[in-house]
Amino acid sequence: MNFQGKRILLGVSGSIAAYKAAELARKLVAAGAEVRVVMTRAAQELVGPITFQALTGQKVGAGLWGGESEPLEHITLGQETDAIVLAPATANLLGKMAAGIGDDLLTTILLAATKPVLVCPAMNTDMWRNAAVQENLARLKARGLQVMEPDAGELACGAVGPGRLPDSLIILEALAALVTAQDLAGRRLLVTAGPTHEDLDPVRFLTNRSSGKMGYALARVGRRRGAEVCLVSGPTALDHPYGVERVMVWSAVEMRDAVTARFPETDALLMAAAVGDYRPDNTQPLKIKRGRQDLELRLVQNPDILKEIRGSKNKQVVVGFAAETHDMEAEARRKMADKGLDLIVANDVTRRDAGFAVDTNEVTVIHRDGRLERLPLLPKEQVAEKILDLVVELLP
Repeated sequence: MNFQGKRILLGVSGSIAAYKAAELARKLVAAGAEVRVVMTRAAQELVGPITFQALTGQKVGAGLWGGESEPLEHITLGQETDAIVLAPATANLLGKMAAGIGDDLLTTILLAATKPVLVCPAMNTDMWRNAAVQENLARLKARGLQVMEPDAGELACGAVGPGRLPDSLIILEALAALVTAQDLAGRRLLVTAGPTHEDLDPVRFLTNRSSGKMGYALARVGRRRGAEVCLVSGPTALDHPYGVERVMVWSAVEMRDAVTARFPETDALLMAAAVGDYRPDNTQPLKIKRGRQDLELRLVQNPDILKEIRGSKNKQVVVGFAAETHDMEAEARRKMADKGLDLIVANDVTRRDAGFAVDTNEVTVIHRDGRLERLPLLPKEQVAEKILDLVVELLP
């Protein structure tokens, strides 16, 4: 996630979750953002302004009056920025925003703000469920503000339910969409990721080394750029990407069924999953026991998903992936012709820095007209950006 050169205003109000805003500020700075923090008086009772000043290297806005305030910062701070995030946002702050009240620095900034605002409520469960709070949230949503639902769990007061401030990485993901060009808005992306598992018996299965990281990066980046993303994922330990519909599958047949059901309503399919080519012809109902010296295993071919959907392809952009160990370019070209792809992304999985289960990749993209684009070694999210740039060019 890259916030390089982005100016972010972080508003902190008086929830006990205010201490979590320090971690959010630190991660924004680490991602390249210039961060200005504005705190309500109640927030300053929980976390000292000097904490945020140390983390951001910027003066903290703490009030409308006093020697540290500037005459017009209640106007400029909400306009000379790329986005505003309110984390945590208390019920009190939500009520003031909904009613148009500006009685301190933060609420006055919000009245004059002209940039996108992400609201991250955090409060007691019963406060969250209060009808007045829900009405205020509905008003804010109707005005175009982005509201993130709080997490559920055990709260500081001992209550259990919704009201927790989401993890800072999830907030960053939602915020990234506000500062990213929405060139995929209104588009539907279907992305596959991870390995498939083919059962031998209730205990054992055949699989491959795919971690799903490339497909998950494509899903995250596509969502940031405004797309409605469905991620069909094989078994993986990766977290559910924020704002993405995730469909978990186990086998190649399950993945085929999930993809073919959704493909007609899709604008682009990015088939990043490492789908198993073969499966046992007969799955044993009980665990296979040790005994015989030799055990023969008969395999049958799995469905070729890209080949099967070729006949139903209309205007969709279809991108294949080729994870190869030798003759990478020749194999990728063969697959491209065989499956009728618009693009194919090939990489050498024998490399330790660009194969499975790492955060970087070095790929070669082959176009339908034969052109090659060789990308240098990049983080997988940057590779995803490059691939989606090409998809945008191909979309009708």
